[in-house]
Amino acid sequence: MFILQLALIIIAAKLAGSLSVKMGQPSVLGEIIVGVLLGPSVFGLINPTDTLSTFSTIGVILLMFIAGLETDLDEFKRSGKSSTLVGFGGIIVPLFLGYFAGQLMDLTNLQSWFLGVMLSATSVSISVQALKEMNQLKTREGTTILGAAVIDDVVVMIILAFLMSFAGGGDVSLSTLIIKKILFFAVAIFIAWKVVPWVMNKFSKLPVSEAVISTALIICFVFSFAAEYTGVANIIGAYIAGIALGLTNFKHEVFEKVETISYSIFVPVFFAYIGISAEFTGILDNLGLIISLSILAILTKFVGAGLGAKLSGFGLNSSMGIGSAMISRGEVALIVAAIGLSANLITQDLYATVIVVVIVTTIVTPPMMKWFFQSKKQTQSIHSSANNVIES
Repeated sequence: MFILQLALIIIAAKLAGSLSVKMGQPSVLGEIIVGVLLGPSVFGLINPTDTLSTFSTIGVILLMFIAGLETDLDEFKRSGKSSTLVGFGGIIVPLFLGYFAGQLMDLTNLQSWFLGVMLSATSVSISVQALKEMNQLKTREGTTILGAAVIDDVVVMIILAFLMSFAGGGDVSLSTLIIKKILFFAVAIFIAWKVVPWVMNKFSKLPVSEAVISTALIICFVFSFAAEYTGVANIIGAYIAGIALGLTNFKHEVFEKVETISYSIFVPVFFAYIGISAEFTGILDNLGLIISLSILAILTKFVGAGLGAKLSGFGLNSSMGIGSAMISRGEVALIVAAIGLSANLITQDLYATVIVVVIVTTIVTPPMMKWFFQSKKQTQSIHSSANNVIES
């Protein structure tokens, strides 16, 4: 049965993605929507399973690994200031406005801050695909978004650990969490710099088929596991592994083969599974709250991250494009929400509401990015034409 489901997901995702592109939108939008249609919320042809979830996880890990392979490290270094401003802008605004929203909802102070943390989370896995389709991944805007996502993940998890210590989570040590994160990045950077090239050179000479790609995938999965184990999102580990492989002589071979593997099966499953796993039970009972929190979630990231981009020197359209790319909460917010539910910081109803809000932010991100980055290109084209006329 699973094999048939897999075939159905892939063909539906490819057809929906193609239709989405023909309508002027990134393919990822169609793939997510067709997942909703296939899932239990609409036609019920496919139900979420552990096996599909695993395929989905591999998909997002490989997607971020590819993003790392395509990252221009020099540009990434230059975007440090802008990534920091975008990252913190995208945390501060949702955090505090989320707290005030919680107060209006008659939540306790701790619950209100937790709502703010959930709204502060970001997952750029959806944005990465949209950036790739618009040829923006290697630009200054693209590297700024990816750098900001790393900062966002680390800071949000530290704030979460701080709140959990007040919630009676005696096993949560803020200092230990910070040390583990610092240790991960220090060790990961050292291994990426010194060990990965050596491992690739040694293992690529093994007299077996596809030794290079197998070694690259092993490195990707080990980095992902290490990141998740130390409290950093596994996609951040995969992204760092991609950057490390991108500095070796095997970059192009790895990129071509990983892209083939990823986009033929795992990445379409990831995008479709977002829709398949969407839960809309009881949506009408909390429709007002869902709409309000969705608007809040979209605007706070858009304004906060966009303002950070503007302060770091980006133009208006680029700033709004960057702000749009940070809107999707994805799996990171779902993880935070699940932690809050287990710690009784949010109710089951609010948890269900947050899941729908996450889906909404995921769906609106690609078309918003398309709109603003396309506007940026049009503005640049107009300026270029004007300059040519003046020079003539």
